[in-house]
Amino acid sequence: MQIGIIGLGRMGANMARRLLNGGHQCVVFDMSPKAVTELAEKSAIGSSSLADLVNKLTKPRAVWLMVPAAVVEQTIADLLPHLEAEDILIDGGNSYYIDDIRRAKELAPKGIHYVDVGTSGGVWGLERGYCMMIGGEKSAVDHLDPIFKTLAPGVGDIPRTPNRDKADPRVTDPRKADPRGGRPRSADPREADPRGTQPRPTKQGSAQPRPTKQGTQPGRTPPGANGPDEPRRRPGRRGGP
Repeated sequence: MQIGIIGLGRMGANMARRLLNGGHQCVVFDMSPKAVTELAEKSAIGSSSLADLVNKLTKPRAVWLMVPAAVVEQTIADLLPHLEAEDILIDGGNSYYIDDIRRAKELAPKGIHYVDVGTSGGVWGLERGYCMMIGGEKSAVDHLDPIFKTLAPGVGDIPRTPNRDKADPRVTDPRKADPRGGRPRSADPREADPRGTQPRPTKQGSAQPRPTKQGTQPGRTPPGANGPDEPRRRPGRRGGP
């Protein structure tokens, strides 16, 4: 698949290399001619300007921005005169999501699809792949699926969790399933708790008031409680006889 990549920093350049290694065609542009030349030597198609990049892409075009969030707005403004309806614009940087929602609404009347793809992976993404948080119209995302599959890390060689792709074996009765998607309900609380612990007692009946001695008031010591030789004090001033 063909895609244009604007911004050939550490991540943008390595993403282009990973796509090239996966058999895709990349048309690249960066403010640094050296960065463009280095990727052109790896079979990428270099371009000298944004207009040149757009002209080298086959319609409908897909253009991926890997530029700092501070210059995304200006880059889109410079690209718009060269884009047409059904083209796809992808922001792979760290833009504020509210800005992405606004841009998608602004580009929709022009027929341009806007896809927000938060991308992480750093310099290790070339070999390990990139994690992507994708948001956009289903038709545009489906069209870009071959690109996403190549960039993604994949399943890897770590053994998968057993029965992860099956229903929860603890739920035998659909009526016991928690509609909120949480832990399955069960008549026996020990079944719902994977540790098998007993539920905590409720407050009702678990704490009883401490009994007081008959004929006394709580908080007062009855006469003679400290022994038969204890002197009796008459009521009076504190510390008096």
